[in-house]
Amino acid sequence: MSQLTIEKKQANFTQYGGSATNTGSVEAQVANITERIAQISSHLQINKKDHSTQRGLMRLVGQRKRLLSYLQKHNLQGYRALIEKLGLRK
Repeated sequence: MSQLTIEKKQANFTQYGGSATNTGSVEAQVANITERIAQISSHLQINKKDHSTQRGLMRLVGQRKRLLSYLQKHNLQGYRALIEKLGLRK
């Protein structure tokens, strides 16, 4: 299971946060967490008994949920655009 590379993180910050140095952007944080969730989910499909990683996945899902809730309260248009870009809700 590999971590996100620095280049991938910077690409997410540039695409969703506006610049590579804007690491505090909620949109960019959600994009990075979504990438990590996808990686961990693929790992758990192979390793079904990896309970510690499963706990970490649940923690990341909760963190993403809190960030999306914050974004929805403060910037509804940005929230809807981000959901559409990432393909989270159907």
